[in-house]
Amino acid sequence: MTKVIAHRGASKYAPENTLPAFKLAEDMGAEGIETDIQLTKDNVPVLIHDENVKRTTNGTGLVKDYTFHQLKQLDAGSWYSQTYSGVSILSLEEFLQWAVYKPLYLNIELKNNKIEYKNIESIVFEMLQHFQLVNRSTISTFNPNSIKRMKKFRSEVEIAFLTSRRYKNVVQLTKEIGGNALHVKYRLLQQRLVEKCHQENMAIRVYTINKAPRMINCIKQGCDGIITDVPNIAKQVRKLASN
Repeated sequence: MTKVIAHRGASKYAPENTLPAFKLAEDMGAEGIETDIQLTKDNVPVLIHDENVKRTTNGTGLVKDYTFHQLKQLDAGSWYSQTYSGVSILSLEEFLQWAVYKPLYLNIELKNNKIEYKNIESIVFEMLQHFQLVNRSTISTFNPNSIKRMKKFRSEVEIAFLTSRRYKNVVQLTKEIGGNALHVKYRLLQQRLVEKCHQENMAIRVYTINKAPRMINCIKQGCDGIITDVPNIAKQVRKLASN
């Protein structure tokens, strides 16, 4: 069955990558959560999509120039709505403390394609190990070199190559660099790509799907997951598509 994975939580309805967005996604019946990781100045993995805090907080500047304590002082909710005033940025540890008690699949995306955060791969992997969550998590990244660095972890945790680019043989490339799952932009989706992934025992998930016809296409082609801002709609669509 195609899993419904909430993109940065239920990010259409609550500020992305915050606890309210994750709780709402769970309430809506999402089976998984996708979130983004950057590293602070003091090497704390935190949940924020952009390298710069400006878009989703009341601060300015790069995440890497803040300590975790400094980041926690920022408001990460008011930009979305005053309802969420005072919501703060989460550390990966805080997120996992919440997620460990939930029956959720976790897709942890390393945002290291612009800034190559030193040791981000091992920091995240070791934290998943600490919470005993490796068996229901995927670590994903657009950065092929990062995938290569994680090759040593792939017998324990799923490693996904994220891409929006067309490659001649993306499944073979993913295997060669050390990945064992593929996350693709919707426009790259083809039935033969899904079949090739499954022949290689490789999961394929598609992002970011918010429209019903695209959701139906992903489900009918047998994708392993839909990454969506609207998990409530995806759940409804999947139910109708399976009838």
